[in-house]
Amino acid sequence: MEAKEHDLCSLILFLTIGMCIIGNMSNLADVIASLEHLAPLRLAADWDNVGLLVATKKPSIHRVMTCLTLTIDVAREAVAQKADLVVTHHPLPFRPLNRITEETPTGATLVELVSAGIGVWSGHTAWDSAAEGINAMLAGILSLQDVAPLEPDETDTSVGFGRMGTTSSHDTVDAVTQRLTSALGCSGCTVAGDPNRSAGRIGIVCGSGGESVPLAAAAGCQTLVTGEIKLHDALEALARNMTVIAVGHHRSERFAMEHMAEKLHMVLPDLHCWASTVEQDPLCWLPNR
Repeated sequence: MEAKEHDLCSLILFLTIGMCIIGNMSNLADVIASLEHLAPLRLAADWDNVGLLVATKKPSIHRVMTCLTLTIDVAREAVAQKADLVVTHHPLPFRPLNRITEETPTGATLVELVSAGIGVWSGHTAWDSAAEGINAMLAGILSLQDVAPLEPDETDTSVGFGRMGTTSSHDTVDAVTQRLTSALGCSGCTVAGDPNRSAGRIGIVCGSGGESVPLAAAAGCQTLVTGEIKLHDALEALARNMTVIAVGHHRSERFAMEHMAEKLHMVLPDLHCWASTVEQDPLCWLPNR
């Protein structure tokens, strides 16, 4: 099936789910069905913790807030705004907990939400890899051609881990960087390699993509776009004659949670959906003075 036909079929199915629900109050199962259509959980990495992580007993869901990372400030916003469900990209909890108390940041955040009866759902690596997920959106921002996953899913090769594609032969790494920073609202980014060289085939891994350098190199990529990368992973990329563009972990993914809120409202119009307004990138550049 051609990519455009696949996207059209997905949109029709997605809207059909919504049409079946319109006229009735959305319950938790309705919302989860729509979320899992956007981010099929089978696409998540084996190590990930995705899906419904904190249940809610509320009979119907009216208000859903999305965020990249659930912090205590984001949780307090959800409580203040009377959210019924928080859709977070980064799972909370992520690892097993021995106890849930207010003595730890994770515990305090969960206590805040549970006390208010607010549920938590996470798509994480499933949303990264989905047909209209984060890596696909980044490829769209760059107007890449011949887009394909870096590591295709076994049952549906149109989706999977990462993305790669080609850009104009005239596009330099600097030109690609300017396009990304403008679209994502970055004040700047980190580049490893010569910014004036041709960008060539571009690999995309949102978030922390340093460990994907060998995979991108094996796929024939000359440039890797990611959120953050460690020093030694950047050195390995340079040794493989690959340039790296790192826009920041937060910036590489946060925009997609705004899109998720929009997409969820499109299929469930009775649902009030919004992205957190208090969430901020915890890292910032301080220029020399």
